[in-house]
Amino acid sequence: MAKLKFRTISKRTVDALVVEDRDEVFWDDRIPGFGVRVYPSGSKMYVVQTRHKGKSRRVTLGRHGVITADQARKKAAGTLNRMRSGEDPVERGSVTVAELAARYLAEHVDMRCKESTRKAYRRAVERFIVPSYGGMAVEDVEREHIDKLHRDLHHIPYQANRALEIGTSLFNFAEEWKLRSGGNPCRYVRKYQETKRERFLTEAEFRHLGAVLNGMEAGGRLPVYPAAAIRLLMLTGCRRNEIVALEWKHVDLEAGELKLADSKTGARLVPLSPAAARVLAELPRIAGNPWVIPGTKPGKHLADLNHYWDRVRAEADLADVRLHDLRHSFASRALALGESLSMIGKLLGHNKIETTSRYAHLARDSIKASSARVADSIGSDILDSPPPAVLA
Repeated sequence: MAKLKFRTISKRTVDALVVEDRDEVFWDDRIPGFGVRVYPSGSKMYVVQTRHKGKSRRVTLGRHGVITADQARKKAAGTLNRMRSGEDPVERGSVTVAELAARYLAEHVDMRCKESTRKAYRRAVERFIVPSYGGMAVEDVEREHIDKLHRDLHHIPYQANRALEIGTSLFNFAEEWKLRSGGNPCRYVRKYQETKRERFLTEAEFRHLGAVLNGMEAGGRLPVYPAAAIRLLMLTGCRRNEIVALEWKHVDLEAGELKLADSKTGARLVPLSPAAARVLAELPRIAGNPWVIPGTKPGKHLADLNHYWDRVRAEADLADVRLHDLRHSFASRALALGESLSMIGKLLGHNKIETTSRYAHLARDSIKASSARVADSIGSDILDSPPPAVLA
């Protein structure tokens, strides 16, 4: 455990604390057992630790910035006194949802979730949950408070459902951390119906989009790197971030593979078709920049591909097509060519067949079309043949 260079925890000393690879606790020299836990993400949580009923126990007091160093010190003194006298160290009614949320983000979301997930969770907590009932004691939150927030967000059903899911996870941790009893208040709040958007490019639309990309790039209306990123999305079925954040060290043209170290579902290999390999081979590399799709800032990858895609789809008259629909379209074309759902799941990097099952209706369409072609071929033989001549 590290020691502070200063004798006591203060706003100035805590603001200056930074860790790189893993979280670390810095202990105060004035109150034994009082410290601040610093995470690589930058989050800082005040904690106390001492023996309670024969076992070492650590209790989180609050997040730096939500409570001050002086407030944390006062809470630490009271909590340590309760622990040493054998009482419950946590005063249930004194822990607010905002304090619970700060600990949840620091100790669960920041440590266990990917960056995109961290952003989504933090946004839901800070924009919806804390403003709605963050000042309430964790123990006092009832289903009616959760339901009110859900109803207030009825005009954005997707965000309402995500806030409900994150709230459910939040209160599960409250029970695990013994900050709440009596069940999860989110349990019986019903989600809104969400309409899945599925848009698949036809063969003609693929050809048209390719022509528009070529024309815009040749005319100087679309830079080479965003154009290449869009082509790679169409040719690989990869997720946007898998291409935008792709490094040259993960490209193996000789083996014909992309070796993704950290995709949404973990490390995976993406096979490169000759067409995709050609796009990569023709891309100019920038010295000192490791990214396949560099951005405008030196040493950075492209930050906003959607900005360029909006231009492309406007010129191609495909206003209803999102970038993610290029991935759907890759799966759709694979099904049309006779690939199985399990193979498509492997191509797209799905861990669960349930994720790929969203394309099952397309598989049925392909089967029907194939069946119709076979039946039509047989039909011409059995339905249109003249009857045999009758021998006298």
